[in-house]
Amino acid sequence: MTNNIRNFCIIAHIDHGKSTLADRFLELTGTIEKRKMKEQILDQMDLERERGITIKLQPVRMEYFSKFPISNFQFPNKNQIPNDKIQNDNKFILNLIDTPGHVDFSYEVSRSLAAVEGAILLVDATQGIQAQTLANYHLAKEQNLTIIPVINKIDLPLAKIEQTKTELINLLNCQGDEILMVSAKTGAGVRELLEKVIEKIPNPGGQKEKPLQALIFDSQYDEYKGVIAYVRLINGSLQAGDKIYFTNTKIRSEILEVGYFKPQLMRSQKLQAGEIGYIVTGLKNISACQVGDTIINFIHINQAESLHLPGYKEIKSMVFAGIFCKEGIEYYELREGLEKIKLTDASLFFEPENSPALGPGFRSGFLGLLHLEIIQERLKREYGLNLIVTTPSVAYQIKLKSENNIIIHSPQELPPENEIEEILEPWVKVDIITPKNFLGNLMNLMTEKRGIYLTTEYFSTDSERIILHYEMPLSSILTDFYDKLKSVSSGYASLNYEFIGYRPCDVEKLDILVAEELVDSLSIIVYRDEAYKVGRKIVESLKKVLPRAMFEIKIQAVLGYQSQNKNKGGKIIAAERIAPMRKDVTGYLYGGDVTRKMKLLEKQKRGKKKMRALGRGKVDIPTEAYLKVLKR
Repeated sequence: MTNNIRNFCIIAHIDHGKSTLADRFLELTGTIEKRKMKEQILDQMDLERERGITIKLQPVRMEYFSKFPISNFQFPNKNQIPNDKIQNDNKFILNLIDTPGHVDFSYEVSRSLAAVEGAILLVDATQGIQAQTLANYHLAKEQNLTIIPVINKIDLPLAKIEQTKTELINLLNCQGDEILMVSAKTGAGVRELLEKVIEKIPNPGGQKEKPLQALIFDSQYDEYKGVIAYVRLINGSLQAGDKIYFTNTKIRSEILEVGYFKPQLMRSQKLQAGEIGYIVTGLKNISACQVGDTIINFIHINQAESLHLPGYKEIKSMVFAGIFCKEGIEYYELREGLEKIKLTDASLFFEPENSPALGPGFRSGFLGLLHLEIIQERLKREYGLNLIVTTPSVAYQIKLKSENNIIIHSPQELPPENEIEEILEPWVKVDIITPKNFLGNLMNLMTEKRGIYLTTEYFSTDSERIILHYEMPLSSILTDFYDKLKSVSSGYASLNYEFIGYRPCDVEKLDILVAEELVDSLSIIVYRDEAYKVGRKIVESLKKVLPRAMFEIKIQAVLGYQSQNKNKGGKIIAAERIAPMRKDVTGYLYGGDVTRKMKLLEKQKRGKKKMRALGRGKVDIPTEAYLKVLKR
């Protein structure tokens, strides 16, 4: 029976206290010994702990003795309770999934929600409802989950409890006494919250006698064990030695080990319907285990189609960038690193790409700039790779005169201008939550970023905060939009966006030449009316970060550059010059005719020309230069 099991997750905006609340749950249930306890213990990666944000979903199994007997939920008549149920009648198994709060990791949240029956909606009492609070709430409602509203950080002096409570009542259309008050830091109200989870969230259902159905909601790769799948069992049971079948990839395997998360992997005898745990699949091929796939017992292979679970909707990458190794020999390590990260991050997309300037690499798709930054840092730390990441861009839809449509992910894929009929770019619907007094500043910013105003929404008649609804090009968010949003709102505004489709745009390709050589990885697609402004910023940025050489370095921004035709080099719209370093070859002269000095200078000039001709005058562009352009 599954009456003693509760599967739930915590959803909230970034920095509203999800991981801290999870810490209190682990302490209260005795899941982790006090001597081993540390802050944000479910944030397993060093990167998460350094940045103070959750990047990966993390499941954990807790055991808790409740004031509610299990028999209350199972046997209305006390005389029907079997003797074996009287023992440990108050013992519940609580499977918690801690989720990220940043918009770039919303796919992690959606996968977590598909594996549970309920969610704790956590709101910071000092900040109130934020953009990602709304987004995660709507994701939970789509899954028909039971939602428990909770206000956190009630112990802080700046807590606006009544205002936050009013916002939640209006959002959820609930009663005030349904909203729980906690302080995840001090532990106040945490026990009452756990009791409410047991009371309100339904048990997972499912029957162990039915054919096996297990949903893969996450996975990881272990050097010794191979692929480890994180699963939620809908029906049936699993144990070591069972032969299984993956309905999507059509791969057969044998289970080597099953267990739970404590939060480290803990081996057990079996997993049963309604439980969340892991299985060591015995697979070494990383691509064989896909998030959203269904695992069934091999003996039911003929029923694979009917037993297959819906899984997850396919995620679309929003931002694309090229990832290359500084050393070409690291290409295979880069591919292996990306494959292993994709196993734990299903939203990552990559495909091989070959750049004339940077060699072999991968064109990669991300959900946003923070996602790109995190993947880059993980590749550097976990696999020791020295990378070059090209300027991020969005995917453009190209209508060709031949009546075919193509999607391009990088400026290098742009067809010749005479073949293009129309270029379309992705647009997003943007929701910004902000205090009213920043309304004017934010509307000016959105106009500057080509935003189209839709509506303004108020939380309540007396609320000091509003929700602005806009539509804008996704490319406008890629550069410095977050920084400017926080700047004009003094840090109070929060943002959420979702893709709504493609619309026509007036853009062209801007190329960058360094020392008269095309730097392929710095090419970008820009709006025609912003080309000069963007080109000027890039060449000025490069001038500051490129090292001086023994020869003059010209930096040029060019429109319509055609490398295959030297007579049609395009139109230079911005240029800078880095003066050469020069050894004082006349320093030792102590007299004589001026022609001696001129002769030495002429010899030096010929030497620099020869150096360039022999190819020794190539400019090595440091990674900092690419990052400087990326942050333009």
